[in-house]
Amino acid sequence: MASAKQKAQQIIDDNAVAVFSKSYCPHCSASKQLLSSLDAKFYTIELDKVDDGADIQAALAEISGQRTVPNIYISKKHIGGNSDLQAIKGKLPELLKGAGAL
Repeated sequence: MASAKQKAQQIIDDNAVAVFSKSYCPHCSASKQLLSSLDAKFYTIELDKVDDGADIQAALAEISGQRTVPNIYISKKHIGGNSDLQAIKGKLPELLKGAGAL
């Protein structure tokens, strides 16, 4: 069984865009909406819907220093949360193209 940290890292490594989210989180919804509006291909894991969600969230804090959701990665690079994603809205299409997510 892979550790939560390995699992989180695997998700980051295997997906052009990875969104660690919680299904009830309004900031997460805003991030997913923004990505969807650009027709981006992205992988979402709802940490409140998986058994090891709390462990994965703790592992993310180790990996990125960010404990809150959404926790967003593009091309294995930590972007941050929703406010960070919204702040780079203008550059997103370019970033997503570079990641192969468009």
